[in-house]
Amino acid sequence: MLLSTFYFAVMNVLIKMLTDIPPMEIVFFRCLLAAIFCFGLLARKKVSWLGHNRKLLLLRGFFGTLALFTYFITIKALPLGTAVTIQYISPVFTSIIGIFLVKESVKPLQWLFFAVSFAGVLIIKGFDFTISTQMLTIGLISSVASAFAYNYVRSMKESEDPIVVVLHFQLFGVVAGLVAAMFQWQMPSGNQWLILLAIGILTQLGQTSLTLALQEERLADVSILNYLGVLYALGFGILFFGEMYGISTIVGILFIIGGVLANYYYKKRYEQSFIPENQADHLHQT
Repeated sequence: MLLSTFYFAVMNVLIKMLTDIPPMEIVFFRCLLAAIFCFGLLARKKVSWLGHNRKLLLLRGFFGTLALFTYFITIKALPLGTAVTIQYISPVFTSIIGIFLVKESVKPLQWLFFAVSFAGVLIIKGFDFTISTQMLTIGLISSVASAFAYNYVRSMKESEDPIVVVLHFQLFGVVAGLVAAMFQWQMPSGNQWLILLAIGILTQLGQTSLTLALQEERLADVSILNYLGVLYALGFGILFFGEMYGISTIVGILFIIGGVLANYYYKKRYEQSFIPENQADHLHQT
């Protein structure tokens, strides 16, 4: 999990460095490389890439690509730590959307935790005048799109191979990225080709490390480390881009992360109070 968060943090730095390459063009290259990896994995497993739930796979691909595109926009336009933190509010939207898509309940206390996270967003926007309403809205769109994508992934957990689900997301990103990039294509040059290749490799390394961590240990024991990504983003933003963060921004970030973590651990303890320990382990691993 430590490796996973580090790989994704470095990937974010490289994306921000590609100032001349449009976001959808980065989506195209990133998804193209990931799709090649997925086809290789499916060939080894001898699993058909077509899948069964075409409509759900298409919806997962659409929302995943939308989330990726808008996330890349915010990485380029906002301080790195702020862009990453806004993306980390997606678990709140995942829980809310899950009420309607996968019929999961939300307990009354969870709404308080959601309010704390949203208060963090308002604190960042209200006191950090370098963040425009437009960029904040795009960041929240990324979080909402991610939440829809996660719920569609969850709804297919019994019927689709995980690699098939990932592949269809990448294929949608390749097609959408290429079509959109054709209208503002900027041919990469020199080191930009290496950076694009590194983004694809780091994405795969990050996903692989994340999957291994979740398979080897209980989710509760490793997921907390995922929030190191915010610390990486703050540190890398200061180190590589000279970004500075005021007290209000730090407070807002703490509100967002605090609300998300409080919701997660409350939900975890609620589940374990009704599920035997061995079944709870299986649920979290799933």
